[in-house]
Amino acid sequence: MARVRPDVGGFLFSSVVGSVDLMKVGARYSAAMEILEDIDRRHRPVAQALADWGQSHRFAGSKDRSVIGNLVYDVLRQRASLAWRMNSDSPRSLVLGLSVFNWGESAENLIREFSDDKHAPGELSTAEFRVLSGSEVEVSSGFEKAPDWVRGNIPQWLEEHFYANFDDAAIEEAAALSERPPIDIRVNTHKSERPRILKALSRFNPVETSLSKVGIRLPATKGPARSANIKSEAGYQKGWFEIQDEGSQVASQLVYAKAGEQVLDYCAGAGGKTLALSAWMSNKGQIYAYDSDRNRLAPIYERIKRAGVRNVQVRNPQDSMSDLAERMQRVVVDAPCTGSGIWRRRPDTKWRLTPEGLERRLSEQRQALVEASAFVRPGGLLCYITCSVIMAENESQIYAFCEDNPAFELISAGEVWEELYGIQTPKPWSSDGCSVTLTPASTGTDGFFFAVLERRY
Repeated sequence: MARVRPDVGGFLFSSVVGSVDLMKVGARYSAAMEILEDIDRRHRPVAQALADWGQSHRFAGSKDRSVIGNLVYDVLRQRASLAWRMNSDSPRSLVLGLSVFNWGESAENLIREFSDDKHAPGELSTAEFRVLSGSEVEVSSGFEKAPDWVRGNIPQWLEEHFYANFDDAAIEEAAALSERPPIDIRVNTHKSERPRILKALSRFNPVETSLSKVGIRLPATKGPARSANIKSEAGYQKGWFEIQDEGSQVASQLVYAKAGEQVLDYCAGAGGKTLALSAWMSNKGQIYAYDSDRNRLAPIYERIKRAGVRNVQVRNPQDSMSDLAERMQRVVVDAPCTGSGIWRRRPDTKWRLTPEGLERRLSEQRQALVEASAFVRPGGLLCYITCSVIMAENESQIYAFCEDNPAFELISAGEVWEELYGIQTPKPWSSDGCSVTLTPASTGTDGFFFAVLERRY
């Protein structure tokens, strides 16, 4: 597999009380175990489980809620490896394992913390203490014997998919998707510029992103440390910047939409890439933002207003799209997918994914490609994007579509990549020299796939 040369960490609950923290370490651990048990028992999204816990435990301070959220999210990121090391996948074992193996706590200190807190988990068993107090060398050496899917922290059935895409780097790539992510923002060039935002957020130690020229990164926190609440910043409220991973910014930039063009964002969702395209086009031309799901599309109206966007027209599911047929110079299909590329931010979804779920996504992607292609004019471009690193959702879909639709031809995104980012920046993966796959391990971003097809006639 060649790389193309041309080509929110922890959860923050809504504030329900002040910043006073009333919970001891043991009580926080107990809360995390309770929430993880709720997630397993009721098969519910982690964000919902955390929010519900916060509402029913309003005495918890903001720092308490932040630490508990970090525990829960980090356990879900590292679930397979923690269960293997602890010889158990119970919420208790997972939280205890995380605290020692990932957060640097000691078994001896856990005993001290728990003994002074009536709300702490029960005392460590002999077996737990033996596992948790093992030397770092012993733990590391033993973990090397774990199955590949365990070391990569992915569901076992997906191991073959990672090897199909990344060959010998499969475990490295999978493991990178289980780390805590940074917070990336995109400067809204309609209203501001990067130096201004860097200064405004200086207390968070922001840095410029490696690829996107309008991106800023707040490094990922570690252990119990709190993530920045960027949405409370005045700059966010005024529309100076948007929260958007650098990989998503890059995918939007690779569309290479030009000022004055007619562009259709066919699966616009909440509008993240729509807004990025608008800024790239300097508010000139026309972007049509459409999504088949009214609920997914709902947030776009307020975001357009806050960002000062003037060249976007929203099309709802009930609106006729016939007037756009074969008129668009560029059509963007940000296709529904498994979301494997954003597992760092939504780790619970990787454990809920099934082969049947993947098949449903593949069917939806095929349908979206066919429907969106009807709006591309001859000589126009069809840009296919997923936030997935699974080849079946990416290259395989594009090849099958081109075979069934000979008017469309896969062309290289490499020249645009080189023009935008040069040759000294991190390189994405590519199996064909045309499409690109960004990943945490290769480009330091979330996982995104991008391919562009030209309609020849």
